[in-house]
Amino acid sequence: MVVGMARDDSDRPAVLAHQRFVADRQSFAGLDLRQRFQRIHDTNLWGAPASVSGLGSELDATAALRQQLPHLLRRLGVVSLLDAPCGDAGWISAAGLGVRLAGVDIVPEIIARLQARVRAGEIAGDYRLADITSDPLPRCDAILCRDCLVHLAFANIGRAVENFRRSGAVWLITTTFPEWRDNCDCEDGDWRALNFERAPFGWGAPLELINENCAEGEGGWGDKSLGVWRLDAIG
Repeated sequence: MVVGMARDDSDRPAVLAHQRFVADRQSFAGLDLRQRFQRIHDTNLWGAPASVSGLGSELDATAALRQQLPHLLRRLGVVSLLDAPCGDAGWISAAGLGVRLAGVDIVPEIIARLQARVRAGEIAGDYRLADITSDPLPRCDAILCRDCLVHLAFANIGRAVENFRRSGAVWLITTTFPEWRDNCDCEDGDWRALNFERAPFGWGAPLELINENCAEGEGGWGDKSLGVWRLDAIG
């Protein structure tokens, strides 16, 4: 896909995270948010061989992001960054961001492994167990919420954004698809694309945009990007 080319949402290729959730949907009945993401973790539902955080968190999928994100943070004057949720922190630990890094995740085993790696001197960062929709979050200049809101229902997206605002962060850096036309709701744990410039969000154009050069679906998701918004200007 050529970025900037108009196309129908229905022309996009299938996404593994959505396909696998649909196939296993019945097992999520009655589960709360924490239990849903615990099950996704325990079954490696998103199907990535190298990262329980999914295909988009593997090193080859984050090459452009790892190159560009440090420059973005410097332009924004970011000294501290909260990775929320952090997942296995694989790619971000290799990014050389040059900022104080904190991370939160809803899955206890993920946080326990990261804390053990910090104690062993393998990685740096302050990692804590937290639900981004409700729990108090560490105060940082910016919040990176990559590949997460696309898995949450509209109601929990609203709760997460309000919780991000309460944390005192200035910037939200989050996944958006600028060429996506119609945002739809989904069940927590499923996946669909989101364009935060469009309803029901209407955040306006991002102040900065990093295209991730996503190769998934033979380039059919080539507009996948990280957009930057001021938290006091959205919601």
